[in-house]
This record gives sequence, structure tokens and C-alpha cells, in this order.
Amino acid sequence: MAYRNFQHFLLRLEQENELRRIHHPLDPYLEITEVADRVMKRGGPALLIERPKGYAIPVAINTMGSRRRMSLALGVDDYEQIAREIEQLLQPELPPTGSGLLGKLQAIPQFLPQLGRLLQVARSVPPVLVREGICQEVVRTDEQVNLLEFPILHCWPGDGGRYITLPLVFTHDPNTGKRNVGMYRIQILDQRTTAMHWQIHKGGAAHFQDAEARGEPIQVAVVLGDDPALTFSAVAPLPPAIDELMFAGFLRKKPIELVRARTVDILVPANAEIVIEGYIQPGERCLEGPFGDHTGYYSLPDYYPVFHVTAITHRQQPVYPATIVGVPPMEDGWIGKAIERIFLPLIRLTLPEIVDMNLPIEGVFHNFCFVSIRKRYPGHAFKVMHALWGLGQLMFSKFIVVFDEDVNVHDLGEVLWRWGANVDPERDMCLVRGPVDVLDHASPAIGFGSKIGFDATRKWREEGYSREWPDVIRMSPEVKARIDALWEQLGLS
Repeated sequence: MAYRNFQHFLLRLEQENELRRIHHPLDPYLEITEVADRVMKRGGPALLIERPKGYAIPVAINTMGSRRRMSLALGVDDYEQIAREIEQLLQPELPPTGSGLLGKLQAIPQFLPQLGRLLQVARSVPPVLVREGICQEVVRTDEQVNLLEFPILHCWPGDGGRYITLPLVFTHDPNTGKRNVGMYRIQILDQRTTAMHWQIHKGGAAHFQDAEARGEPIQVAVVLGDDPALTFSAVAPLPPAIDELMFAGFLRKKPIELVRARTVDILVPANAEIVIEGYIQPGERCLEGPFGDHTGYYSLPDYYPVFHVTAITHRQQPVYPATIVGVPPMEDGWIGKAIERIFLPLIRLTLPEIVDMNLPIEGVFHNFCFVSIRKRYPGHAFKVMHALWGLGQLMFSKFIVVFDEDVNVHDLGEVLWRWGANVDPERDMCLVRGPVDVLDHASPAIGFGSKIGFDATRKWREEGYSREWPDVIRMSPEVKARIDALWEQLGLS
């Protein structure tokens, strides 16, 4: 289903008993974080803090902090439905039996552009331009601009300041005009300036680097709140050919409506809660951080571009959307899990031997990657490791462990058992150097370090294993069936 706007989504959460209203005036300085963190850790509901201390604008937090709310955010009963839909789109349509050589030749182009059908569907729901939207019911420009009128959170005691934590950052490639929508934390410096924390591997950073090389400022629009399908699309690891707004349209089965921003040449979502417009000058940097990050540690201060705000527009009675990150599990872990499941079919396009994958929440997206495969030849596990390290954001995976297809990679107990039992460290380990997550504080340099892979599959003689590989201990099916029939009589239930 398509939500009209963010508040429509909040209404749905409330109807589904997935949202609680907080009447007490919690302080955006640390108090909202402490309450939200306790609720998240206990698997609790989304929160709507109706009157944050010192502000008239409500704060919504933890809105996607469970599997069910993540599914509701994407308008489905369970987000695995989306994965199955994508998988069906990616299945080539083979010519009927007996169609002859001509029919087979005509089918070849369907295999060449691997994302062709998905691209076609995504592009069938492009955004549409409308004349006006609720995001511009209130318009403030120039001296009227004041970021401090919003209940922006100071999340953790060691943070360098207040941070916008759930922004959709719109930029355009200065060379091609291609749009990018990403999510990058934004530190408030004063009423009209912020630091823009876009990491070197991100699309927004690439746009800024190209603009800076040309000696030009880059225009930016920061969007807060809309259909959560758009928020999900902004963090999704989309192939470069798929626009975030088109993918959001594919998810919600309805186009995203856009209006022209007031002071920058950018189209912004018409139904957003808040839009912050401005620009970043080439060569201008400021010290940003520290920030209590999704790794569970503070990311250290560093220099990042300065965002100058030229206008703030919003609906008449906006809700301020926020999230917090920190020691997992957190809300971002559930967003990451949805990404893992929904994009697994795309990974299988390149690696069809993959049976399943688990990026555990405790691994904060990039520390652990557990994969099961249909092993077909010696060294197959190492081929999969290297392919994953060359595949989009999976290049940041610090530990990749490859298992046989019968291993449940979502069962941490089984993963640790098989990993420990099936690996000879000298033979089955692969150490490489390359790009790592900028937030990885253990690496010797920012964004560059080492990664390791382990082959935890059964070993073959061709792989240098000269002994007989033992069988896993299993009870016979006949005995299991007899005991199943007797179980209630044994009184052990």
C-alpha cells in the first residue's frame, strides 16, 4: 500500500497497536534517546513524543524498529513478499520447447542485461511533478530560517552536538544531472549551518567531489518524513541504474509526487513533513563529531563539508522523524535485515550458487557475513568470498564465512559449531586488504584495512584434504517418528 505521507504511516501503526503516544515532555537532549533505547532493546513499539520539552513539534522514533513495522513501512504483510516479487521479475522467460533455433536466439537478450526486467518495472512508476504539496504549507527563507525551532536530538552524552538522524539528502551529479538520494547524518552548527557527514564511498560525496573539482557549489535538499518506502529506498544498495524515487514507486505501486524547491533547483517530495534547502561551497570544511554511531562506539571527529541553509519549508503541523543508533540491536538493524532479504535475489544474479545469507544485527551490517552455497568445485568458497568483496557495499564485509547448503546461517549456534569444526585456519583462511567501512575504528587507516574469509564447507580431496570427512551425527528418521508418536505419553512437553 502507498502511504499518503509520514503521518498516514503513523496512523496505520497506531491502528495496528504498534505505536504509543508519550504525553510526558521528554527532553530531546538525551532523554528521548534513553527512553527509545530501552524500548528498542525490549522489542517495544514506535513512540510519538507529543510535546518534547521546549518544542511544539512532536517527535516520532522507532517507527521501523521491528520486522512487523518494517513490513508495514513497505506496505506488505511481510517484506519477504517483495523479495519473491523481485525474484520472479529476474527469472528469464525461456522460449517454449520446440521453438527452434530462432526462438532460442531471440531469448538471448533477456539474459544479457541482468537487471533489465527489474529496471523496466521500476521505471514504470517514475515520480510525477505536481504544482503544490503539503511540504510547502509554511515557507521560511533567509533570516527567517532557524533549525533550532525543531526538536533535533542530542543523542548521546559524548556527541559533538545535535544531529538530524533520519534525513533524505537529495543531490544531483554536476556532470550528468543524475539524482541521488542518500541518508547521511547532519550535525547542527547554528541556526543556518550544519556539517554534512557524507562518507567517501557514498553517492552524495561523489557528487560533491565532482562539483568541488569544477570549483562550483552543490545544491542540496534535506527531506524529513514521507512514505517510509522512500526512506527505505534512500538506504537501499540499489544498482546505479535504478533511481531511488523510482524504486520507491515500485515498492508502493504508486509514483512519488514532487514539487520544485523554493531556493534550489531540486525537485523534492511534495508530501514530506519538512524540507531543508541549501548549498555546500567547494573547499569549505568544519570539524564534525564525535557521534555515537551504529557500531556501538563513538566515531571520532573529522572534517566534513558545511551545509548552508537557504530555506526551510514544512507542513502546517509537522511531525519530526528521528532514529537513534548505538549498541545493537537498534532500529537500523531491522532496516538492514529488510535490505538483506529483499536484495538477496539481486545478489544471486551474480552468485546463483548462494542458498542463503545472514548479516547479523550484532555485526552492524559489515562485520559478519555468513553465506551458504551449493558447492560444485574445489575452492568454490573462496570464489564466493572474492565475489562478495567485489559486490557493492558487501565490499565492507570484515568476516565472510562460507558454509554448505544444509547449514542454517541464521542459527548462530549452528554457525559457530560448523565454523569451529570445519575450519583449519591455515588452509581455510583468506586474508585480503582493501576498502573498509569508514566507521570501522579498528582499521589502521580510515576506510582502508584488512578483511578475512573462512571456508567452513566440507573439504574435498582436491582441496588437499586426504582423510575421510566425517558424517554429522543424526538420529534415524524411523526412531524420530516413533518418539514423535510417543512424545505426549512421555509427559515431557
